[in-house]
Amino acid sequence: MISIPRCSTKILPWLNTSAIVVRTGTATTMVAFATPCAPTNKLKLHTSFTTRQFNERRIVAPKARTARMSSGSDLAVMVNGIPGRMATSVANEVLRRGLILAEESLTGPYTATSEVRVNPEAHEIHMRKPEEHAECLRRMREKYGRLIAVDYTQPDAANSNAAAYAAAGVSFVMGTTGGDEAAMRDAVTASGVYAVIAPNMGKQIVAFQAMMQLMADQFPGAFDGYTLRVTESHQATKVDTSGTAKAVIRSFNRLGVPFELDQVDKVRDAQRSMQEMGVPGKYVTAGHAYHTYRLQSEAGDVAFEFQHNVCGRGFYAAGTVDAVLFLDDMRAKGGDKHVFNMIDILRAGNMK
Repeated sequence: MISIPRCSTKILPWLNTSAIVVRTGTATTMVAFATPCAPTNKLKLHTSFTTRQFNERRIVAPKARTARMSSGSDLAVMVNGIPGRMATSVANEVLRRGLILAEESLTGPYTATSEVRVNPEAHEIHMRKPEEHAECLRRMREKYGRLIAVDYTQPDAANSNAAAYAAAGVSFVMGTTGGDEAAMRDAVTASGVYAVIAPNMGKQIVAFQAMMQLMADQFPGAFDGYTLRVTESHQATKVDTSGTAKAVIRSFNRLGVPFELDQVDKVRDAQRSMQEMGVPGKYVTAGHAYHTYRLQSEAGDVAFEFQHNVCGRGFYAAGTVDAVLFLDDMRAKGGDKHVFNMIDILRAGNMK
């Protein structure tokens, strides 16, 4: 049974299938349940999310969080990776939720600017280069007793940043992909800090990943003999293969489909993104994540296709701040488990 609060659902009569359309704000998810249809016997599952004018949106926070914010939260969030677009989007979401945005941010050696405003009304954020990272973290931890760092930097900086957070005693949410997760876990465990490490902060997409993992657990080898094609389109600044694609491919491998990561078709060309993947023009450089996984039987008479398409960064920024709030709760409660992912957040009932 699926419970969908505060949203609209309807059956689409124009499809030769049953479908549920879920709308929450500017995000739309369509899940279609179909029987094979001649001549291609295709079954498609589409999930699409679009964010528009994120800074002008008004997303209702969970009630318990709203009460906590209204009493004056002292939770500070240090967003690292500014002036990058994802980090900047998270910083704006931090402010929108009524949390404290720390006035310093870790950045790389080649960042040209030293101060940034994430929006005209916000205070200046001071950029700190690698040689200043340790002292900056110490300073922020001393100033804000209740501090969590968020990392949206670069793949080659993810592990060194995680080690720096751990050494400074700063709990963190790692949104940067491409790092060595096992090494990050070791650093967290050795230091006693708490962390959320997740390649994707979009909670509904993580739920889709969990569904794929569950299918692989329950029906290993179910797609023996099928071939897989994976195409993922992102803005040109994303240099690594999507962490989401990696996770879904692992599930397909366990379902009996051989596929290597170097076979992923990584689309970073604007024309291909628009013409082949259907990305709206304004999101080609502003930020998007379009993924298609296509399975085909050996005889070519049966095909399955899974898609999840996201425009903009607000979807991920909201999930990131949810992760911050979850991590703050886990840290306050203590406990032996110190490393979490987005599935832990979903299981805690924080899928809003």
